[in-house]
Amino acid sequence: LAVPWRWRCSPHRGGAGCPPAWQVRAAFLRFFQERHGHRCLPSTSVRPRGDPRLLFVNAGMNQFKPIFLGTVHPRSELAQHRRVVNSQKCVRAGGKHNDLEDVGRDTSHHTFFEMLGNWSFGDYFKEEACSMAWELLTEVYKIPRDRLYVTYFGGDSSLGLSADEECRDVWLRLGVPASHVLPFPLKDNFWEMGNTGPCGPCTEIHYDHVGGGRNAAVLVNQGSPDVVEIWNLVFMQYNREVEGNLLPLPQHHVDTGMGLERLVAVLQNKRSNYDTDLFTPILDAIHKGCRGPKYQGLVGDADIGRVDMAYRVVADHVRTLCVCITDGIYPGLSGAELVLRRILRRAVRFCSEVLHAPPGLLASLVPTVVEVLGDAYPELMRNADQIMDIINENEAAFLSSLECGRRIIERTVQQMEPSTNFPAEVAWSLYGNLGFPLDLIDLMLEEKGISLDSAAFNELALEDAKRKAGGPQAGQPEDTNTHLDVHSLAQLRSNNVPTTDDSPKYAYTLGQHGQYEFSPCQATVLMLYKDQSLQKEVGAGQRCGVILDRTNFYAEQGGQASDQGYMMRLGQQDILFPVESVCLCGGYVVHEVTAVETLCAGDQVQLFVDEAQRLACMTNHTATHLLNFALRHVLGDNTEQRGSHVTAERLRFDFDAKDPVTVEQLQQVEQVVQDVIKRNEVVHMAEVPLTLARRVQGLRTVDEGYPDPVRIVSLGVPVESVLTCDSEAAMQTSVELCCGTHLLQTGAVEDLAIISERQLVKGISRVIAVTGGQAKQAREVGQCLAMEVDSVSLRMKQRTTSIPEMQNLSKEVGQLTKVVASTAMPQWQRKELQTILKALQRTANTAVKKLEIQQAKEKAQSLLAKHCNQSVIIDTIPADSLSILMKVVNQLCDKSPGTSVLLLSPQVSGEVLCACQVSKNCHNMFSAADWAVAVCTQMEGKAGGSHVVAKGSGKAKGMQGALTTALEFAQSKL
Repeated sequence: LAVPWRWRCSPHRGGAGCPPAWQVRAAFLRFFQERHGHRCLPSTSVRPRGDPRLLFVNAGMNQFKPIFLGTVHPRSELAQHRRVVNSQKCVRAGGKHNDLEDVGRDTSHHTFFEMLGNWSFGDYFKEEACSMAWELLTEVYKIPRDRLYVTYFGGDSSLGLSADEECRDVWLRLGVPASHVLPFPLKDNFWEMGNTGPCGPCTEIHYDHVGGGRNAAVLVNQGSPDVVEIWNLVFMQYNREVEGNLLPLPQHHVDTGMGLERLVAVLQNKRSNYDTDLFTPILDAIHKGCRGPKYQGLVGDADIGRVDMAYRVVADHVRTLCVCITDGIYPGLSGAELVLRRILRRAVRFCSEVLHAPPGLLASLVPTVVEVLGDAYPELMRNADQIMDIINENEAAFLSSLECGRRIIERTVQQMEPSTNFPAEVAWSLYGNLGFPLDLIDLMLEEKGISLDSAAFNELALEDAKRKAGGPQAGQPEDTNTHLDVHSLAQLRSNNVPTTDDSPKYAYTLGQHGQYEFSPCQATVLMLYKDQSLQKEVGAGQRCGVILDRTNFYAEQGGQASDQGYMMRLGQQDILFPVESVCLCGGYVVHEVTAVETLCAGDQVQLFVDEAQRLACMTNHTATHLLNFALRHVLGDNTEQRGSHVTAERLRFDFDAKDPVTVEQLQQVEQVVQDVIKRNEVVHMAEVPLTLARRVQGLRTVDEGYPDPVRIVSLGVPVESVLTCDSEAAMQTSVELCCGTHLLQTGAVEDLAIISERQLVKGISRVIAVTGGQAKQAREVGQCLAMEVDSVSLRMKQRTTSIPEMQNLSKEVGQLTKVVASTAMPQWQRKELQTILKALQRTANTAVKKLEIQQAKEKAQSLLAKHCNQSVIIDTIPADSLSILMKVVNQLCDKSPGTSVLLLSPQVSGEVLCACQVSKNCHNMFSAADWAVAVCTQMEGKAGGSHVVAKGSGKAKGMQGALTTALEFAQSKL
């Protein structure tokens, strides 16, 4: 293998002979690609695809899980892989693998890292994998053999697993000394994907930083910074069953992973990953930006003021932010977005509190990160400006939240009783709503000599976790009757059971009168699946999965919900087997059925799809393509789809959007869709080779695996035309790769109304739309509500002088606001009406306030005339509300500054309102709050306020006594 540099690393740290990181990465990929016939694949996004249980891609193997599980579609590109190599972007923060709180404390942990890996899918195994690894490390990278130690699985008697002597013998044959080949137990050398699934023994390669001819075997796997693991080779040969037992996998795989950061540290003779050229340019940029002391690489107590820890935190976190934002994960309020928000805020805190850097430092590091990683991941270069904008916006929001949180803590502490704990609900609100860091709350309270009610706080956290776990976002366990396990899939293939021919799902035509006609489908039951095992027979009343040789049912995929319907056994027209859901697994379509009678393999069945539900899904799926095209047409070609879901009732579409969509843009999008509907364009569909499809200019695709050949859906332009060389037809219409079922002409959509649009997180918007009759109904409802808003607006302009009338109008506006917010109607119209209603609410509130002030002024003048030149005024007056009563008190005190006032107002309900104000001359003599409490207590009521003003209420039967108490209280103080 030709290498472009001398791999002889200098024995001195940072010697000139050490290779830069980009060459280390390139040599790894080229070694497996050129010397050992591996296919080099690009890194996938760090946003997991099709795995709701993962927050981030955290290992190189994530994208290959369908192969390990056997669920990969046999016609997909993924299924063709045998030998693969890549450098995968990984994030470990949140979830099972969470390094976030460790980052910065030492010199090895990271939230973002690159995983170099090579894979074999049923091709080579232990002998070749170990040989390749040894060859690369010792012959290409020229790592001294005496510094390398290898470990292997030492067996586990409780599982009945013997030591992996096959692996041990491979290393010995490669010339590794027996003293450097070490057995370790299950926790160190047995790798598992999760609680269930493929797993197997692994062998790890460790490097001794010290060397010098010593034997460092006793330091392997002991957490020593001198002897570190650099490469893990996993041999997937078992499957962990639900019961916990291990069964041999039908096909063996190899999955290896080596952290680039740690490998570069070895090859550049560094003890710390942060001393390599993957980090030093970023650390230099931090120093330049904060102008504090230079980074020295100190840890623990030696790192005075945690300055070096701050350097490491900021350098690591800004890399993670760049990669995640580029891959469409933005700081937000749940899931991966919430974790990224915490990462950003942790970095901001270290910037401001430890490094004393000015705002904006974090975003200023983005160009340096792009310079370091951009060659390997060019998408970073394309998104640099967007990354900086998002970091700056979120930093500004966090700094504002910190200030707000500090004020809330100060105010809460002032109102607390002495010797009490800080209220947990306030701390939880700060943590959950403002994103205020918990350790900062503890620190601020500690400075004030107060502690948090930790038990109550933990209880609130537990309740929140339970609520989230029970919600729709939680990854629900897969249905054991429709998701085929790896052994059942292997058994089907070994028994030569053919995959399901599901092409009849596309067998429908337009009838003479424009109605859709779905062709009947007859099929044979090949196998039944129940409780994770294949069966030939299932009894009456049992739920099971039915595998047929062919089907016209659509299995849930590509964002479209599965068909429903029923099947009948031939010759038994009176017995229906309801089909509740349909799933595609490894090329087999599994129908979830409740057997009303015994069902057997070999039975002949007739299939009946629920045509109304299917047609509604077809309508909404075609409408989704129209919507995608219209959004790009109105918002620009950079608008990329982030996800979609199509059901019979509605469609949901997520897309990139830097700013919320405006009213005008929503109207334009709907208009573009309606224009294509009116033209009744033909929907062209055809299967073409995947390589040919990818050449189409302007093709809309989603980040997912497609079977080969792939289905192209083109609106208005024949597929042959968009495939023509240099054709720009796809730029002018909707052309997408799609396996869904669609209308044959766009006119059947009839209408589309966007009934919701909101930003999920900064940069990603979600729209929900309805079609046909539902869209028409939404528009009619919108028109009715618009007329109601017009009516209120007209009555508001008539300027009534009655406070009750104006208050009723204000209530009517409030009720209308709620109805407009919750009713299905065009979103552009909702936004317009909400703007009008907001203005009307302001107008009504202002009018009520003005009328109250006018009424209060009149009452105050009357009282002043009645109580001329008195130092205390105590009286009863009619007042419609406590607000008016308080205004009368204020007006009296304004007009007679030396007078203290207490007024009571009996209400029709039997309640008595109380309001009072103490003049400035009397502030040192008595409190308004004490005055009101004394009076309202006499009326069996409550009161509260400040030294100057107070208010309260009580019962009418105590009013006369209250007036006496009011006078006596004032006289006793004066």
